[in-house]
Amino acid sequence: MNLPNKITTVRIILIPIFVFFYMADFIPGGYGKLAAALIFAIACLTDFLDGKIARSRGLVTNLGKFLDPIADKLLVMAGIILLVAYPVPANGGSFSSLPVLLPSYIGCAAAIIILARELIISAFRQIAATRNIVLAADMYGKVKATFQFITLLYYFVFAFLIQGFYPSIEGVANTVLSIVGYVLLAITVIMTIISGWKYIANNIQVLKEEKK
Repeated sequence: MNLPNKITTVRIILIPIFVFFYMADFIPGGYGKLAAALIFAIACLTDFLDGKIARSRGLVTNLGKFLDPIADKLLVMAGIILLVAYPVPANGGSFSSLPVLLPSYIGCAAAIIILARELIISAFRQIAATRNIVLAADMYGKVKATFQFITLLYYFVFAFLIQGFYPSIEGVANTVLSIVGYVLLAITVIMTIISGWKYIANNIQVLKEEKK
């Protein structure tokens, strides 16, 4: 296993670790959420690092092509499911616990769109593989991934603030932080839809029937 593939493997290993810390409510002050955010940030950096090393050193392998998208999808799916499904204990204030994404239907809708896109593209790539067609990642996919990572990281930090400092940020500060989150989430969802549509449109030959 070469260096880029080892880095990709580290990203996969970091996923259950950041999930554990995000759910570790026994850590006082919400610092489990902060640790989760830092681990998630490191995992995101490995995504850019492994690809850069693989291309610059000519270390692109079939194993890397297999592991890298799986690692990315697992990382994003784990993050969005945590935000939607796991309420954050509030440190006092008007609530004992609350989801980071409120109202909850916004988070659910975003999660469905993001997860649906990843599943559709995975199936699309599988069809291409059966026809020996190699589909390279495009610019839209990279921009989409970047916004997904930034948005999830923002909400992990927001979760830390809710658990550790909710009375202090309740009111105007909470509203401002929520609006910033909504803007990032909206951009992410839009880029998710556009990247999926462009990926299929640019490789539509995959769905065409082979001539016999």
